[in-house]
Amino acid sequence: MNMALFWQAALVGILGYLGAVDSIVMGGVAYGFYILGRPLIAGFMCGLIFGDVKAGILCGLAVQAVFIATMHTGGTSSTEITYASYGGIGLAMATTKDPAIAVTLAIFIGQTFGLIFYNLRMAGFSYFNHRADRDIDRFNKHALIMDQVVWPQIITFLVRAVPIWAAIYFGRGAVEALLKVIPTQITSIITVLGGLLPALGIAMLMNMLIKNKLQLIYFLFGFAMIAFAKMSTIGLVFIAVLIAYLVYQISGKTGNNNSSNSSDTQKAIQTEDEYEDADLF
Repeated sequence: MNMALFWQAALVGILGYLGAVDSIVMGGVAYGFYILGRPLIAGFMCGLIFGDVKAGILCGLAVQAVFIATMHTGGTSSTEITYASYGGIGLAMATTKDPAIAVTLAIFIGQTFGLIFYNLRMAGFSYFNHRADRDIDRFNKHALIMDQVVWPQIITFLVRAVPIWAAIYFGRGAVEALLKVIPTQITSIITVLGGLLPALGIAMLMNMLIKNKLQLIYFLFGFAMIAFAKMSTIGLVFIAVLIAYLVYQISGKTGNNNSSNSSDTQKAIQTEDEYEDADLF
């Protein structure tokens, strides 16, 4: 029994519970889901646990780019990002520490086991909601707290921390054995596809944000400066701020000119109407 891996997987599982949207320990969405539950933060925390912060952050960046445009509609979701973050990144850190492998594992865990346990948790919550209605009718305060606070947190911990721990602790040997059996060509294909998925996530985000196709010029300019001119990201940020300020100034002046032109037009129309009224009398 590998005790080091056991406790590392346990810590990652606990963080997976703390990063859940319904975990009251970290305030739910306040400090849990939108901070601790994000893949980038998960990569940093997994890097600390497994002793390689740089590899953890790289894995977190890759997974964050994939899920950057993930949306929840009507309570439904195509993936469970907390399982994907801590399960996929944690298992990748326990094996290859490869960002492409982390993306592949995150998608597999988040879209299969994550959704299964997510729906299982929702079913368990519905049972305690019915019990809460009964306790309200009976004015049983203690039972209501148990139904709405204690039992839901126990269920959340069991369906989040335990599966993530099991995926890392028992999945490490399976992943290592699978990588030994799979031919090199297949692993190379998986690595390439895993590297393309972050680009797909960024493209989905751009499709949501960019309304005017001319705005793609700014993206292509930044891409060209980094890819071909080898400019650092910090230098590109300063150029982007300068361009944004110039565009803001130009758009502001254009808006003022349009408003002044419209006001002049309205005054001219009003004057013409007054002359017409004077001619009638």
